[in-house]
Amino acid sequence: MITDTAPNKLEPQADFATRFETVDQVINALSEMGSITMIEAGMVELDHALQCAAELKLIRPDDLELQVAGLVHDICHGRCHIRDHGEAGSEAVRDVFGTRVAELVRLHIDAKRYLVEVDKAYRSKLSAVSIETLALQGGGMTPGQIAAFEASPYAEDACQLRMADEAAKVAGREVPGLETWIETLKSVARMAQ
Repeated sequence: MITDTAPNKLEPQADFATRFETVDQVINALSEMGSITMIEAGMVELDHALQCAAELKLIRPDDLELQVAGLVHDICHGRCHIRDHGEAGSEAVRDVFGTRVAELVRLHIDAKRYLVEVDKAYRSKLSAVSIETLALQGGGMTPGQIAAFEASPYAEDACQLRMADEAAKVAGREVPGLETWIETLKSVARMAQ
């Protein structure tokens, strides 16, 4: 069971930049995610990140920024309270990947909260862990929060990211490794400069 006792603000750990300055720092952090066990059985955080990016590549093959957002959306998992990892991750990657990637990372939690309210079937697609974290992240949105979310120019893409996020929790699923994403990461970083 997940408890609400985790830190409520970003607490950097050794060799972790709270605000990345280079794509190489991001790549190193992603690589380190290969040793961070997820609550979902049989997975590490890097498995999840790679599966999410692969899902988005299938859905939107020409949208490199969305794919990169999928790869880095949980880059602050375990570094702060579960309710804050989207905001922390957004700020961590903003200087490297730009506003759109950062906003998609920030909004992926809100997208879950939105989808459970506007698509009643979506809740049944959530993993047991996602249902637990939903409560810690504020539960479903209020009508006012729904309207504010829908007004965001990133809302639709954030929902795509969130659906890929949920589909990216399959232990043992084979997807391309981190090395196949290096050029995409560098390309999106160049576009953001």
